[in-house]
Amino acid sequence: MKLYCLLSLMGLLSVAANPADHPFPQVTITNELIQATIYLPDINKGYYRGTRFDWSGVIPELVYAGHQYYGEWFAHHDPLGHDGIVGPVEEFNPLGFEQTQVGGKFVKIGVGSLIKPDEKPYAFHRRYTLADPGVWYVETGRQHVSFTHVLEESDYAYVYKKVVSLPTGESKMMLTHSLENTGKKVIETRVYNHNFFVIDNEPAGPGYRIRIPGDKLHPIDARGLGDIVKLSGNEIVFLRELQRGEQAYFADLGGGRSVDYAITVQNIKSGASVKITGDRPISKMVFWSCPTTVCPEPYIDVRVEPGQTFNWTITYAYDHGKN
Repeated sequence: MKLYCLLSLMGLLSVAANPADHPFPQVTITNELIQATIYLPDINKGYYRGTRFDWSGVIPELVYAGHQYYGEWFAHHDPLGHDGIVGPVEEFNPLGFEQTQVGGKFVKIGVGSLIKPDEKPYAFHRRYTLADPGVWYVETGRQHVSFTHVLEESDYAYVYKKVVSLPTGESKMMLTHSLENTGKKVIETRVYNHNFFVIDNEPAGPGYRIRIPGDKLHPIDARGLGDIVKLSGNEIVFLRELQRGEQAYFADLGGGRSVDYAITVQNIKSGASVKITGDRPISKMVFWSCPTTVCPEPYIDVRVEPGQTFNWTITYAYDHGKN
C-alpha cells in the first residue's frame, strides 16, 4: 500500500515504473479480471490540469476479457484544456460564482478555488486561474486507489473523497464518493459523469447501442435527432457514423424528471458492454457524442449542510458478450 500527498502549489512525484515510457503520474490496479490504469493529480506534471473536471479518477485504459473501454478520443492532448481528459470523469457545478465579485474566488469541487475574471457568466470551456488547488492525498493498493481533496476556503470548504476499486472476483469497477462540508455555507450543486467511452476503438455510429432509464425517452434540446441518431423506446440508435465536426446531443432525455440510475452502453460489433448503476436518482440525463466517443452524462443533485456528509456510489459492470 502506498500513500502520496500533493500539497498546495507542489507537484506529486511520479509513481510510473519507467517515466520515459509513462510521462504522467499513474498507477495500475487489478483484480485479475480487470486491469485499469489511473492517472494521479499533479499540479505540475498531471495528465489533466484544467479547471473543468474533478482531477481524480482519470482512467486512460481499462481492459476486461481483452476489451478496452476507454482511451483518448481527441487528436491532440492539452493538459490545461477543459476537455483534455479521458475515462469516467466527473464535473461539479461551480460554487459561489454568481455571488463573487470580479477578482474574487469561487470553488470547483475536485479542482480548488478559482478567480472570477469578469462579469461574464460561468463557462465550462474557459480556462480560469487556479488560486488555491487545495491538498490532494492519494493512497493506492492492488485493487483500489483512494483520492482525498481538501480545500480550506472560509465559505465553501470541504473534504472530498473518491475511491476507485475493483471488487474481488467481479467484472466491476466502483466509484465510491463522499463530500464533507467543512465550511460555513450550504454546498448545493450538481455533479455528472461524462463517461467518455471508446469501446474497442469503435467510432461513434451504428456500432453502438445506448439504453437510458425509463420506458420512453423525453428529449429536450435535441441535436442530430432524425439524422445522426433516433430514439427507439429507451434506446439511442445511431443511424450513421458521425463526420468530423458533427455532434449528437440531448440536453435532457428524462424530460425534466428524475429517473433511476441505470444506463447500458454496448459495442454491438465486439460484444463488449457496460451497465452503469448508481444509488442516487438521475436528476438530468444528458447525452453527447462526437465522431470518436459516446457519452451518456447522468447528473445527480448534491446538497450538504455545514458539518454534514453526502455519499454516493456508481458501479460499472463490464460484459464481454460471450457465455
